[in-house]
Amino acid sequence: MRISTSRNSSWALACSVAALASTSASAADLPVAPEPIDYVRVCDSYGTRFYYIPGTDTCLRVGGRVRAEYRANNFGDAPSNWSQRTEDDITFMARGYLYLDSRTNTEYGLLRSYTSIYITNANGTETPELEFAYIQFGGFTFGHAQSFWDFWSGYSYGVQLTDYSDVKSNLLAYSADFGNGFSATLSLEDATFRQSTLISAGGNGYAGMKVPDLVANLRVDQGWGSAQLMGAVHQVRFSDASADGAFGWVLGGGVEFNVPVLGQTDLIAFQVAYSDGASGYPMDTWDSRITDAINVGGSTRTTKTWNFSGGINHNFSDMLEANLEGGYHIADAGTDAYDFSQWGITGNLVWKPVDGFGLGGEIQYREVDYNSASGLSDKNEIYLTLRAERTF
Repeated sequence: MRISTSRNSSWALACSVAALASTSASAADLPVAPEPIDYVRVCDSYGTRFYYIPGTDTCLRVGGRVRAEYRANNFGDAPSNWSQRTEDDITFMARGYLYLDSRTNTEYGLLRSYTSIYITNANGTETPELEFAYIQFGGFTFGHAQSFWDFWSGYSYGVQLTDYSDVKSNLLAYSADFGNGFSATLSLEDATFRQSTLISAGGNGYAGMKVPDLVANLRVDQGWGSAQLMGAVHQVRFSDASADGAFGWVLGGGVEFNVPVLGQTDLIAFQVAYSDGASGYPMDTWDSRITDAINVGGSTRTTKTWNFSGGINHNFSDMLEANLEGGYHIADAGTDAYDFSQWGITGNLVWKPVDGFGLGGEIQYREVDYNSASGLSDKNEIYLTLRAERTF
């Protein structure tokens, strides 16, 4: 029997299609090579816990902190928190921090950015805060950073009272490194962070900021410790247009010694400052009577302050730390009614059973002595804080 040519052709075509389909299916079943993975690499150029951001030459360190505090607010002589029904006697507070530190080596030097943000919930009120947000490049610092006036910022928790300045300010600064631990900085800083009360017959308070504060320091950091001389110029500008403005100023100095004779990591610090029309620089928790200037009878009189403070940090062991600090401060205002002096003392004890974790208690006392012309009675204040904190 003969098979026609047309049937042979049809049969051959069908076989070819089947073979092609089988080949395609087999190819589809073959494993596909995975994309290369860019693994996270450790960056040890800037210390521990830095790693390279994948696909970049930037090193990043991520950290955080959780803090819980239980405060007994001022329970000194009345009027105090405990004598006023409208005030909270006790505060329960929780706070969470996030830290981001990025660094990149460039042909112009180190480029660094640092961010620290936290959210606080105290007695049911929640508040977000920006602690730091700055860029450092070629000796310049741009953004929200520690004021370059500040040197010693205490050993205590400093949550309710301080005898020093610990201010984060918006600023533009340049720092020069002279080698051997010596450096100097010139900084333009947001004046609103350092404003105290202005008093005038035509209205109290500051007008809008017209001139930023000029801050300068000279610093040394060596094996024995560190020291700093600092100064600032601050514009006094009344909201009362009839009151003459002025330029206030402040000078200060501090030294911090390593004292291994007391303990391997122990520290002792002393600091002094004098201000004229710039009361917000030596200390950031003055009594509410503090002023920068008073306009009396058409004449502007700036407030002078004298400030002395110091503290000691002692480590009984790696697990037990104690701190004691205090200060004495005098405000000589434009009128006797706003003259006063205050002194404070703070002590705490912190147990650190695990690296990065601490449990501690702190007590603070402050006494304020007013000039008799104020008509106010002298007062004392007492505060207690218990804290649990984990930093990672």
